[in-house]
Amino acid sequence: MNRDHSTILAVVVSTFFVGFGGGVVFPILPNLGAVLGISPFLVGIILSANRFTRIIANAPAGSLVDRVGTRTPLIVGLFVEALATVGYVGALNSTAPEMWFLAARIIWGVGSALVFATAYTIAADVSDGHSRGTSMGVIRGGITLGFPAGLVLGGVVSDLYNISTAFVIAAGFALVASLIAYLMVPETHVSEHQATIRPWELDLTVPTMTVGFVNFGLFFAYLGALFATLVLFIDTQEIAIWGYGPQGMSGLLMAITVLAASGFMLVGGKVSDTRGSRVPTLFLFLGVSFMGFLLLAVAESLALVISACLLIGAGQGGTSGPLMALLADLTPDDRMGRAMGTNNILGDFGGGLGPIVTLPLIDTMGFTPLYAACAIIPLLAGLILLGGLYTQTGTIRPTTQQQVED
Repeated sequence: MNRDHSTILAVVVSTFFVGFGGGVVFPILPNLGAVLGISPFLVGIILSANRFTRIIANAPAGSLVDRVGTRTPLIVGLFVEALATVGYVGALNSTAPEMWFLAARIIWGVGSALVFATAYTIAADVSDGHSRGTSMGVIRGGITLGFPAGLVLGGVVSDLYNISTAFVIAAGFALVASLIAYLMVPETHVSEHQATIRPWELDLTVPTMTVGFVNFGLFFAYLGALFATLVLFIDTQEIAIWGYGPQGMSGLLMAITVLAASGFMLVGGKVSDTRGSRVPTLFLFLGVSFMGFLLLAVAESLALVISACLLIGAGQGGTSGPLMALLADLTPDDRMGRAMGTNNILGDFGGGLGPIVTLPLIDTMGFTPLYAACAIIPLLAGLILLGGLYTQTGTIRPTTQQQVED
């Protein structure tokens, strides 16, 4: 295994382990909120707090990567996420659990801003146009695979044992993740012109803003709407199997969704590398996501819900690798950290806004209109993508080797 491949592997393994803490709260907190006396609106705030924190932290994280490199910010970010997961345990034994959960999610947001900015920049640093989609898909898949593991851990372990056990296990794996990064990840991103980069500097170029707005919409529908409401949808539809309650069932279904996403991240990235342009692959999977949300809007059985989750996961995953690779194709190397940080701001804003908007809407409009509205979002994202690409490159189908001047 060459150095570049071992670096990608180390990032994948470490981000996989730390991802447990990202998913563990989703099947637990919505139902736990009623027990702890936390309102649905505040539950939405807690679930979204890490993303709103990243809105603030992503720009400094991206600038820091361009200024000092990738290794140190990655290790620190993983360790901070581990500490945040320990905070979930403290919340269960606190007289103010909502404040503990909120603080833990905020801390998690700071750590994950560092992890996301460094992981994608590492993938861009060690690949080129012929392999970048695959590298981005592998990195994104590693980050994402930890999330369904956390969903299963949060849903199933809390059903079989208790919630505290689920949180403790997640924290232990997060600590292992930071150790793996310390031992195995080298520096990949050092340039001669780093001292003048400002901590709050954004990359407002057309490629970054285009990809960022596409991510905004996709994450609003996928993480912000689907994942925040699925446990309530399952409870309302009374869908169950193997004796699991809504928490366990939603954890399994979200895990299925993210596993599909992780698999198709690699597929989408690889296909976009071989076709010479990433646009056809992106539009194929945007269409798949559209079909998934339409199916979920009318699903009344477990089989249909599983099918919808598989389609939504495949659509989300199939766009992720090519989309991040497209951004790297059109961004100079010395701006990659800031481009990734700016893109993450918009994606996190979409993911963070989703639960706050969708959870209260369930009582007024129901699940069917909500999921049908989410189906429109991938179509709008496709129009934004076409407009941005034509503005930047003069074509709606740029090649994988097309670069912009810094």
